[in-house]
Amino acid sequence: MSAHGGTTFIPLNIAVLTVSDTRTEDNDTSGHALVERLTAAGHNLADKAIVIDDVYQLRAQVSKWIADNSINAIISTGGTGFTERDNTPEALMALFDKNVEGFGEVFRHVSLSEIGTSTIQSRAFGGIANKTVILCVPGSTNACKTAWDKVIKEQLDASHRPCNFVPHLNISAEQCETRG
Repeated sequence: MSAHGGTTFIPLNIAVLTVSDTRTEDNDTSGHALVERLTAAGHNLADKAIVIDDVYQLRAQVSKWIADNSINAIISTGGTGFTERDNTPEALMALFDKNVEGFGEVFRHVSLSEIGTSTIQSRAFGGIANKTVILCVPGSTNACKTAWDKVIKEQLDASHRPCNFVPHLNISAEQCETRG
């Protein structure tokens, strides 16, 4: 696979993390929206968790997924605002080998047309750790849909040109053999 993108789609194994002190599987509309979108795009849900907004519990869950070589990507929703309980950036950025500064910048750019200048209150961010891309978006369902539809979907598609994240991930031979 070239550094600028492949020619075929490779289904990735993606974990979804909802950061919330109040959401449950029954009312996690943001997490469910991400799961629906990633599976509709042909990816596999590797795992899903809801973790309270606690720095150490967030690090523990994401570290577990980063250490699992079968997980290629993690999408986190919630905890990216400015309240006292919003700790996702402080928790997860410490785990990154590299930051993906452009992710937050592009997310805020595309959400500007939807929510106006309120987008500056989003601390959406991304990084790579142990060949796993981690993309963190706000907790609103609409923000998750915007992030997936306008940024994440293309960047997790090996056929997207001129480049995407897939060449930077730990892709197994089995995943390459099951290309769509």
